[in-house]
Amino acid sequence: MFTQEIEGVTKYHLHHKSTEADSRWNISAINSWRTLLYQLQLIGQQEDRYLGYGYGNISQRMQAEKFLISGTQTGGIAELSKDNYCLVEAADLINNTLYSTGPCKPSSEALSHASIYTQDNNIQCIIHAHNPEIWRATQALKLAYTGKDIAYGTPDMAHAITDLFNSGQLKHQSIFTMLGHEDGIFSFAENFPQAAFAMINTLAYARQLK
Repeated sequence: MFTQEIEGVTKYHLHHKSTEADSRWNISAINSWRTLLYQLQLIGQQEDRYLGYGYGNISQRMQAEKFLISGTQTGGIAELSKDNYCLVEAADLINNTLYSTGPCKPSSEALSHASIYTQDNNIQCIIHAHNPEIWRATQALKLAYTGKDIAYGTPDMAHAITDLFNSGQLKHQSIFTMLGHEDGIFSFAENFPQAAFAMINTLAYARQLK
């Protein structure tokens, strides 16, 4: 039986410098897609799900390994502002450590985002959503996945993501589920339309199975 984790708990070591939002951050694209995902309840916050905690997050590569990501526990906000994002400056996957700046702290899934970005320089954006229909249909949809014993936001998850890429399972699909993280799903791509389509298209296929 699945043991429910408390959503939104940060499990990595965080070195965060609190600053105002950088005026150079252009959040028009990331925010428009994040709002759509919120409307589809792929990102959000509901009293009867995950003990009422917010879920889901989104990120965009800025330069090299730096990326902009929605802040921790912002899932319940319908439309984010710059103050709801922060910049991950660096990630040390081996030592389970992140360095960030901005008006809020990064999502508890930021370490997994960092791991995905290190796999391919062509990956420019990442969506982490929660959806029980996709998650439960992992096998039927032949989706790649991380194991039931792999917890989110940990070095083990970062290593499991690397293993997925190295195995070639993500060569022809840009989405995977996290069987150790209830309803957790990641999609990624060179741009937000592709990443969002991977998520929404998979949701449509999952519903067809019913």
